[in-house]
Amino acid sequence: MSVAPVALVTGSSSGIGEALARALADDGFRVVLNSARSAEAGRSIAASLPDAHYIQADISVEAEARRLVAEAAERHGRLDLLVNNAGRTRAIPHADLEGATPEVWREIFDLNVLGTWQTSVAAMPHLTRANGSIVNISSVAGSRPAGSSIPYAVSKAAIEHMTRLLAGTVGPQVRVNAVAPGLVETPWTQGSDFFAPIAEQVREVTPLRRVGRTEDVAQAVVALTRATYTTGQVLLVDGGAHLI
Repeated sequence: MSVAPVALVTGSSSGIGEALARALADDGFRVVLNSARSAEAGRSIAASLPDAHYIQADISVEAEARRLVAEAAERHGRLDLLVNNAGRTRAIPHADLEGATPEVWREIFDLNVLGTWQTSVAAMPHLTRANGSIVNISSVAGSRPAGSSIPYAVSKAAIEHMTRLLAGTVGPQVRVNAVAPGLVETPWTQGSDFFAPIAEQVREVTPLRRVGRTEDVAQAVVALTRATYTTGQVLLVDGGAHLI
């Protein structure tokens, strides 16, 4: 009897991360959920999924990222998929250059870029043994002059280039891809006045005439886990906004 593969999804206690965890569980993965905070929510989601569990860790801290991967692999005896979803942003108008302070840059880069890197490095030996894969969650802001702040957009551009560089380095044993969502309805975006006018514009002008849902991103991640001849790609999930 084959053993079910194992997926570690960082930042999975709500929003896109929760949708990723649920979609991967539906696709047959044993899922390890994670967050730096919201531990109660993470444990609740894990309890609702078959053979899933939750580990609290802040991946912006290298020792925590390594502990997270080690505990996940030790519990299940393997690791087949890493989804680097954990991230943060600040809503800062691009013209507010003074508002994008060095402290904001460090806060965003420590999690979005260094956290992604640290977790990927820690997971690589396990993924190599399993011929597994990594899927990084980027954003359309990584390739277009958009996004909630300049530091956030630059961090996503860094993640996309990291994806390509890693894919060229760790193949053929490990595949590395990314998904770049457009505007997605999450608890964070729904509660932000910053996104309301953007959402209306998306509904008016994009070919699919709607804002993204967390399930849209999850479907794309599942598709990339199955695309065994695909690596180094950044898959846009934006309702066609890139065509405008």
